[in-house]
Amino acid sequence: MKRVILGLEKLLANPAEYLCGSTLGLVVNQTSLTPSGQFSIGKFSNNKTFQLKALFAPEHGIYGVDQDMDLIADETDPLSGLPVYSLYGSDTSSLTPSLTILNGIDNLVFDIQDIGSRYYTFIYTLANCMKICAQSNTRMIVCDRPNPINGLAIEGNLVKKAFHSFVGQYPIPNRHGMTVGELAILFNQHFGIKCDLKVIPMKGWERPMWYDQTGLPWVSPSPNMPSLSTATVYSGMCLVEGTLLSEGRGTTLPFEQVGAPFINAERLAKILNKENLPGLFFRPQYFKPQFQKWSGKVCGGVQLHVTERNKIKPLATSINVLFSIKKLYPNDFSWRTEAYEFVKDRLAIDLLYGDSILREAMESGNLSINNLEKTWEEDIKFFSPLREACLIY
Repeated sequence: MKRVILGLEKLLANPAEYLCGSTLGLVVNQTSLTPSGQFSIGKFSNNKTFQLKALFAPEHGIYGVDQDMDLIADETDPLSGLPVYSLYGSDTSSLTPSLTILNGIDNLVFDIQDIGSRYYTFIYTLANCMKICAQSNTRMIVCDRPNPINGLAIEGNLVKKAFHSFVGQYPIPNRHGMTVGELAILFNQHFGIKCDLKVIPMKGWERPMWYDQTGLPWVSPSPNMPSLSTATVYSGMCLVEGTLLSEGRGTTLPFEQVGAPFINAERLAKILNKENLPGLFFRPQYFKPQFQKWSGKVCGGVQLHVTERNKIKPLATSINVLFSIKKLYPNDFSWRTEAYEFVKDRLAIDLLYGDSILREAMESGNLSINNLEKTWEEDIKFFSPLREACLIY
């Protein structure tokens, strides 16, 4: 298998081609590795042609050790001895780098593996960095990496303005089919950030590729994204976070299973398999989360087994799962109501879906997934030309 050459490799091989000035900062985490498995932090700090001045940590921390929505504190990096500034602190202001810090930095380099779903917060960390770079006249450099669930498939609706949040900061579909470099171009050109942006493309990546076809090692981008199979279903199954059902956090199969103590696993699997949803089947599953929702309790539910990954529709699948559980257990099913991603005045499910229409239809019992998918077609029709204008590959 021929290996994809990453943007990071091209930057390290010839920094002068991409950098301006002499100083830089890094927005990185544990996925910012060379193909030989070396942290890019060490590679940059040992390079004498420029000065690495600061590191910036997204959600989950600079080495990806913290759980979702755990606050990240400023710290000192053990590898380089440099300060690490949190981009996921105690409030929304913490999600953006300090203008004061960036004023002394000529280049801000972003190199983090995304997973191709609009809920994943790393892409909004990128956007927020780009905004501050526009103010500080810092060059924003994005080292491109693959969209692990391929660069062709698009599914879902656009986030309505009233539901913008850190899991949906811009109106893009749940599954957008873009690389992080292409998203940076979209943010910069269409959403008006207008920073000095330099995207360093990959070499050898093609749009139909899944991550296991790139020749690159899989490194978990976050604690609950352990494998490509997790990423394959995540762009739909993340909706489970908006309920009090377990999405499998606290187990070895996060997002690949869903359940609760009140669910009869065999009954649910039988109902879902009758739907003949494309590209997968449901297996009755019992599991016991070791932390988060239903910690220490045995949950009945289902595991999603992907059989044809190019046919699966993760969002439609997951809505089918949620609606089936709600119809089976109307008195037990409930929405998550506590603050979610720094937002207290709207429900998590509405932020995740990007609209209240899904929740309202489920509550009324009149949900038609076919009708919902037709509304996605209109949104995708609007989004597609904007996306096409930003594609690199």
